[in-house]
Amino acid sequence: MNLPNDPVMLLSVINTKLRDAYASLDALCEDMGVARGQIESALGGIGYTYDEQRNRFC
Repeated sequence: MNLPNDPVMLLSVINTKLRDAYASLDALCEDMGVARGQIESALGGIGYTYDEQRNRFC
C-alpha cells in the first residue's frame, strides 16, 4: 500500500492501522517497509507525535 503524501491523510491512515492491526509503530513500519523516522517527521510537521502508551499519534 502506498501511503498518502498529505500529512493529514497520513495521520488518519496510520492511526487507523495502529488501532486496527498493529500493536506498535515499529510493527507497522516493519510490516509496511516504511522508515519510522519518515512517518514521525511527516506527522511531526503538523504537530503530532507518537504516544506509545496509546499506540497512536496525537
